[in-house]
Amino acid sequence: MAEPTGLIAKSGIELLTFGTPNGFKVSILLEELKEAYGRDYTWQSINIMKNTQKEPWFTALCPNGRIPAIVDHDNNGFAVFEGLAILGYLTRRYDPEHRFSFPVDSDDYTVCEEWMAWQHGGLGPMQGQANHFHRFAKERIAYPTQRYVGESERLYGILDARLAERDFVAGPGRGKFSIADMSLLGWVNIATFSGLDMGMFPHVQKWLDRCMERPGVRKGFAVPNVSGLSNEKIAEVIESDPEQKKKTEEARKFLEEAKEKYGYKYLSP
Repeated sequence: MAEPTGLIAKSGIELLTFGTPNGFKVSILLEELKEAYGRDYTWQSINIMKNTQKEPWFTALCPNGRIPAIVDHDNNGFAVFEGLAILGYLTRRYDPEHRFSFPVDSDDYTVCEEWMAWQHGGLGPMQGQANHFHRFAKERIAYPTQRYVGESERLYGILDARLAERDFVAGPGRGKFSIADMSLLGWVNIATFSGLDMGMFPHVQKWLDRCMERPGVRKGFAVPNVSGLSNEKIAEVIESDPEQKKKTEEARKFLEEAKEKYGYKYLSP
């Protein structure tokens, strides 16, 4: 398929995205809004492997040259970039019953905002670096590998403690499914790829399973395509492909040796 060269919709929300953790957080919300309110949307796949996100038409909408971005054609073509801002914008304008958000003047709104900020400034960037050094770096380097995987483990420990007696991250009582959860789902769903052992975080795993039961979540994870890096897909590949199994085992061995070399000890918080 030809790469996008500009906007294609005339009304509604137009999502410009790719199959990454940050992209999925917005497609999941849009699918949930569609389920809840019947509000449809348009999406285009922005292939970051081809640097489509660096094209002038895209950077005019998103100066940072990163996905995701949205354009609200029902609000004079207003463009929003950065996942945190997009989730807030969409729920403020299109979630009037607060099915996935909280009233702005409530304490729950602030709690939700806290956890989204924690993801945006902590878990996402740290796990992104873990992905790079554990899986993508052309040269394996011990120190940053154990540093970023270790910091991701620390953050997952915080999330695991949060979910020990809760069903969802934010909301009264045991919580309710909200944009706080959506902001995290894409990252947690590739934890194995990032070098984390989900067996260390049983409450996070149960939360992930719970969220994945939602049709909107499953549909959102398919826009623009199902990721081949999910925990489930990685397990399938390791089981069926001896070469990939070997590479995964080599990466895991290097990580363990890097942790030992630098005296890493898991500790959270």
